[in-house]
Amino acid sequence: MRFGLFGGATAQGSDVVIDSSRDYRHYVDYVCAAEALGFHSVFMVEHHFTGFNQVSASLTFLSYLAARTSRMRLGTAVAVLPWHNPVLLAEQAATVDLLSGGRLDFGVGRGYRHSEFAGFCIPMDEAEERYNEALAVIRKAWTTDGRFSHHGRRWHYEDVVVEPAPTQRPHPPLWVGAGNPEVIRAVAQDGIRVLLDQLSTPEVSGRRLAAYRDAVEAQGRTFDPMHVGLTRGLHLALNRGERDRQHALRAQFLDHVRRLTLNPAAAMGTLASAAAADPREATEATTLIGDPDEIIARLRALEALGIEYVLLMDLEGSLATLETFAREVMPAFAPRADAAVAA
Repeated sequence: MRFGLFGGATAQGSDVVIDSSRDYRHYVDYVCAAEALGFHSVFMVEHHFTGFNQVSASLTFLSYLAARTSRMRLGTAVAVLPWHNPVLLAEQAATVDLLSGGRLDFGVGRGYRHSEFAGFCIPMDEAEERYNEALAVIRKAWTTDGRFSHHGRRWHYEDVVVEPAPTQRPHPPLWVGAGNPEVIRAVAQDGIRVLLDQLSTPEVSGRRLAAYRDAVEAQGRTFDPMHVGLTRGLHLALNRGERDRQHALRAQFLDHVRRLTLNPAAAMGTLASAAAADPREATEATTLIGDPDEIIARLRALEALGIEYVLLMDLEGSLATLETFAREVMPAFAPRADAAVAA
């Protein structure tokens, strides 16, 4: 099993005035520490108009991390295509891939927060159409040898060339956040990797992974479990008091996100389900919460479902939690010496 990070800088503590420079510096240090501890990747969100300092310019942030790290995969989770000029986005992403030496994982999505679409004055009912055209333009930009033209409903380009070319060929791996089994199968057939959300139970996540694996194997291809990343909240709690505090922190975060959606019909199904569930019960069912032994047991249950790539989201960005996880949890999932010899 491999582990990565998910999320990005957010407002720390309960300060009325958000100190973005402090939050960003802390997260850079957090990611660099994670690389030294053996974490495989970091996937950075893109959000706008939140009021609690979620990362808005993920590719810009990742370009800085490209210079501060040397091994970690650098991912977007996700770049919301309906809000961007796809050619500009293709150039920016290719630049990060170039500067990082081919370490970019390009996660893309349609977006789901009503507040963000309203802020950009883009109707949410156009999200699917805009997403599909933008993704087609980006793939064309990265796979065309030389100049190309495109004339669609939203975007028109005549005899343009995207520079620089990405280091990874034909392009950086594409990732999509998905939960619907039909969408997951379509993503798998299209050669795109999938990010599974943090709000679904292990059993649901296991069924979604199985749908992806079956679709890949139906095409005669070999399934790679590293092409399915599952996000999980990480809440280290060594006693009842710490457990209660982590529950309260997560409930506050999810409540803030729900309010940003404004229109419940625009929210992800899993987010709407979580809103209807008991917050404490939902957290116990879907997150890595507890002491190291309990977290290991929860990861073993995911491993039994075939999940081998877990992205951790610690709302506090605690270096101490990161170090404890690396010291006491990760060794339980390291490749065994006898398996390495057999291979």
